[in-house]
Amino acid sequence: MDIIVCVKQTYDLQQVRIRKETRQPVFENVPLTLGNIDKNALEEAVRIREKAGGKITVVSVGPETLEDTIKEALAMGADEAILVTAPKLDSIESALSAALLAKAIGQAGPFDLILLGEGSTDNYSGQVGPRLAELLDLPQVTFAKSLHIEGRTLRAVRSLEDYLEDVEVDLPVLVTVVSEINEPRIPAITQILKAGRKPKKVLSPEDLEIPIGKFGLQAETISNLAPLQNRKGILFKEGAKNIPALVKALEEEGLLRR
Repeated sequence: MDIIVCVKQTYDLQQVRIRKETRQPVFENVPLTLGNIDKNALEEAVRIREKAGGKITVVSVGPETLEDTIKEALAMGADEAILVTAPKLDSIESALSAALLAKAIGQAGPFDLILLGEGSTDNYSGQVGPRLAELLDLPQVTFAKSLHIEGRTLRAVRSLEDYLEDVEVDLPVLVTVVSEINEPRIPAITQILKAGRKPKKVLSPEDLEIPIGKFGLQAETISNLAPLQNRKGILFKEGAKNIPALVKALEEEGLLRR
């Protein structure tokens, strides 16, 4: 079973601060990591390989810092990595990202399954998976919360808004997973040390014959502000006698029900 897992480098959102004066996120000195749901996709690939054997190749697009971040994926269990790096790839839209990934996957050789997270931790547009499936002319299964492979058939349970859907499709196929599918493993020290010695192929957009300067942006981010929250500022004194007033206030806000 040869599996491709597409991952994205992003900021560790747990360490992002919001500047009070401007409500702008502060990214200076925030460490880079793999997207949370990308880790779920990679974990699922490792579990499938443990049952069926085969190889896992992680593919990613980003700036030069990606070469260090991708070691996390190799430590989690990926066998090799294919990276497309360039300074201008630190913030690109879904169309260009999918185009570069499609070309990079062409460098990986035959595959049975492509896995992605349903959306990236930062933009969460959910477009790269479907765009990539279209470019590669593959069937796709989105929002998968469980996967089972038997022979050349994949069965998945899709987690939709208010119901679950069972689907069945022949391999090869592209699947986007939701975070409920598993709990990503934490690599052991030995796996982290071995990650640096695993094969890694680094390409540029020019190597893939995709001139990013001429690709053309189809979307532009106008603003990226934290949501403004208006607080009522209701204060309650400490003490058991003030609990009923607190409960009443929470009920009036619809936060509690009797």
